[in-house]
Amino acid sequence: MTGFAEGENVTLDLLKNKMAEFAKARNWDQFHSPRNLLLALVCEVGELSEIFQWKGEVPKGLPDWKEEEKQHLGEELSDVLLYLVRLSDICGVDLGKAALRKVELNGIKYPVSQKQLQTTTTTATATNEEIAQMG
Repeated sequence: MTGFAEGENVTLDLLKNKMAEFAKARNWDQFHSPRNLLLALVCEVGELSEIFQWKGEVPKGLPDWKEEEKQHLGEELSDVLLYLVRLSDICGVDLGKAALRKVELNGIKYPVSQKQLQTTTTTATATNEEIAQMG
């Protein structure tokens, strides 16, 4: 049902092309203005937020979630991603390049300090008691 082989890499370009084909086949291009796509994206983020609304903090990997809950989460995450990819395409923004550039800019804005490097190295090899003594 996915339309691609298991193990095949899914790229932003593949998603962009699939979304463009999907919209064109349904004559939806006329509705896909940047504003409309942004509003749809915001709605999808709201639907994603509803999933977590009353759960409080949840551990990584969602070990206590039922499979149906994880599947629903995947669907809502996908809706957000697909609208974001479509919006970037309509706006003429290469989302992959823009994201990589943003990571680089964030690296400049938030450089790793020596203390953070020491903490990362230390936590990987030391026990909590040893770390507390270093404090």
